[in-house]
Amino acid sequence: MSDTLSRRDAVRELATAAAAFTIVPRHVLGRGYRAPSDTLNVACIGVGGMGYNDVKGMAFENIAILCDVDDRSAERAYREWPSARRYRDFRVMLERERGIDAVTITTPDHVHAAAAMMALKLGKHVYCQKPLARTVGEVRALKAEAAARPKQATQMGNQGHAGEGVRQLREWIEAGVIGTVRRVECWTNRPIWPQGINRPTEMHNVPPTLSWDLWLGPAAERPYHPGYAPFNWRGWWDFGTGAMGDMACHIMDGAFWILDLKYPSQVIPESTTLFAETAPKASRITYEFPARNGRPALTVVWRDGGIYPPRPEEYGAERAWPPDIEGGQLWIGDKGTLIAGTYGADPQLCDAARHAALKSNPPAVKYPRTEGVFKEWVAAIKNGTQPGSNFAGHAGPLTEMIVLGNLAVRAGRTVDLDPNTGAIRTTGIPGDWLQPTYRTGWNL
Repeated sequence: MSDTLSRRDAVRELATAAAAFTIVPRHVLGRGYRAPSDTLNVACIGVGGMGYNDVKGMAFENIAILCDVDDRSAERAYREWPSARRYRDFRVMLERERGIDAVTITTPDHVHAAAAMMALKLGKHVYCQKPLARTVGEVRALKAEAAARPKQATQMGNQGHAGEGVRQLREWIEAGVIGTVRRVECWTNRPIWPQGINRPTEMHNVPPTLSWDLWLGPAAERPYHPGYAPFNWRGWWDFGTGAMGDMACHIMDGAFWILDLKYPSQVIPESTTLFAETAPKASRITYEFPARNGRPALTVVWRDGGIYPPRPEEYGAERAWPPDIEGGQLWIGDKGTLIAGTYGADPQLCDAARHAALKSNPPAVKYPRTEGVFKEWVAAIKNGTQPGSNFAGHAGPLTEMIVLGNLAVRAGRTVDLDPNTGAIRTTGIPGDWLQPTYRTGWNL
């Protein structure tokens, strides 16, 4: 401030600058704009591919900033939100742009924890794609940080948790439609990218639109290869969480929420040939959960790589099994079975006659429906509450269960846990598999 600038002038200039940031003309606010007095300023980290969908999902607020390490991947978002400021490094963006209210994170899995933690510590509301993080240690760190910040609304991008199907499914289970649930089978046709492979050795030039160093983020340095980016990173343990990390946050979400699963006592892996750096081509992972709060002991089985559960006896032989090869869930109770889609959508009893009767006389609606994952998160921000798949209460514990499955597969042996605390009793697991060592300049 210059000596000649009065205090009144300074206050006026600061107020004008703040207004210029928070009150945005209608013509620059992007598609789907509505004009509440409390429009949020949103920064989107990762805006290509699925990131573009998340930007679009938040376009009813003000998309103020777009951040991506690859200009080519981000091109569509840059074109559709031309007034948004652009960054490549989310760390620089978060340090500079203190007027941001909320942050979406849609990066490869290995960047989730670092980006979400920094945003939380800077007081932002955070939406992070699934899985919440790549390892048990990262998930636990995010859970603890979010729990200490109850006024900051957090949401994971497992959109089915905000959907109709999972609520309907819970109402049916609690009404005793299939009796006491003893087993839940989950499956996906993923991976649809290479897994069960060794590290490539051929040399490639980094595309001119990509900042490879920023794409690596906290991960250890390695040469660029198109087998990692922009899409095939999911199968690599340093970057992704395989088929399970990609889809289990959707497919296992209903069982985790409805049956109050918490921690298993054992995670038992079976898989095709193990590779040092990538998830296997296919796996079957069995979780054993002890009795809890009146619920009996329960088995949950995960299958990927095109392995499907057996056809239920009451599911007519004339019907294709599984009903959806891309993914689904089979609930087995002592009074029947039911199936549902990847996101818990369209639940139906396997016995067609019983299902028709149920549809004509369904259980009472008990759980409020939402307007979808983004509007649920924004409503929580504006109301000072938490949405359904918040980090501390749901998304963190769910993701922790899922990455424990990956840990068992990677170790090639059963992982035993204390089901009350989650403490891992199995010894000999490398510490870096639980809490990775980040490169200099990257931290939690």
